[in-house]
Amino acid sequence: MTNRQPSRRLLLRSGSALAALAALEGCGSSAPSSAPSSSSSSVPSSAPSSALSSSPVPSASGAAAAQQLMPAEWRPHTRTLMAWPALTEVWGDQLPNVRQDIARVAQAVAQFEPVLLMARPDQSEEAKQLCGSTVEVVPLMVDDLWARDTGPTFVTGPQGLAGVDFNFNGWGGKQTHDNDSQVARNFLAAYGINRIQAPITAEGGAIEVDGEGTLMATESSLVNQNRNPGKSRDQIEAALRDLLGVSRVIWFQGVAGQDITDCHIDALARFAEPGVVALHRPAADTPPDIWSRASDQALAVLADATDAKGRKLRVVELTEPDFSKIQGQGKDFLATYLNYYVVNGGVIMPQFGDQAADDKAAATLADLHPGRKVVQVSINAVAAGGGGIHCSTQQQPAGTPATP
Repeated sequence: MTNRQPSRRLLLRSGSALAALAALEGCGSSAPSSAPSSSSSSVPSSAPSSALSSSPVPSASGAAAAQQLMPAEWRPHTRTLMAWPALTEVWGDQLPNVRQDIARVAQAVAQFEPVLLMARPDQSEEAKQLCGSTVEVVPLMVDDLWARDTGPTFVTGPQGLAGVDFNFNGWGGKQTHDNDSQVARNFLAAYGINRIQAPITAEGGAIEVDGEGTLMATESSLVNQNRNPGKSRDQIEAALRDLLGVSRVIWFQGVAGQDITDCHIDALARFAEPGVVALHRPAADTPPDIWSRASDQALAVLADATDAKGRKLRVVELTEPDFSKIQGQGKDFLATYLNYYVVNGGVIMPQFGDQAADDKAAATLADLHPGRKVVQVSINAVAAGGGGIHCSTQQQPAGTPATP
């Protein structure tokens, strides 16, 4: 959370790039239709993205939506979805290092469950070589690595598995997203999974659920004109309730305009289990800033909040490392342990090089997720770009289709 500023993920400020972004914003950042559509199309996974399409079918709403639920992350997974960073214009000379980080994350996750990594067809072979045989690489056009935000958010219900397409628009037009805006649609079509087009714009990293009816989110990333112009918090909350099967939304103020995500919830507060929230906290003696104040505000909200079952919330603090002791560097560096990912039988967490802080965070996560093996992964290049492990992964709940 600390020091998160617009990062290498931003689109290059060339004239042609700005013109392209303006065109994309014109079609991608406006509020989507109030009549969402779904898809159940199926094509081979090896088909190019241009061949992937979707045909509208009725989406979940009303009574049907009330039975639709986004499972908690700690529930069993069929697999994890990831994406291969594609663009030098986003990452510059750090692209090879970022790819190494993503390969390490994919290999770590693959120790516990299948990993499906989407990569551009002309980059698939390199991805296979770096990730190794334990990771399945599939050709699908992507721009960047943030599968949590660009991929579908999965829900389950009486009709089986479905994927919510949250109309990714480059975090409010901050980065090129001509391919990433279609990732959810194209993936769901390729795998024959029903698509629900959300009536709002959001990202997977902007929502955190306990699987029992409670959701946490920041106003800065959702009640924002760059995602949902003209929509009130109540309207956005109603859409989230309908789409994800929640009955209680806990809102935090967050921070707008200081990082590319406008302060996603998955770098601020996470459910460890129903009734228990892990909260990012600044290191001791850190001077107050916008990020520490956002954490303080979240702590105050959680002190008075109850979940959908009426429980008071227990808060467990995850303190960031000492910036003078970490291995990574850069003003955009995201040094939070909160951006971890829960897998089948394990927890994949970042390792920053502050040995004492790394060990303390690992012990805390082991306590929060008993019976799971905690695996630490160095992600200095990804963190320097303002992201983390959770941002780069998206779970598909178990008991759902595994092959196209």
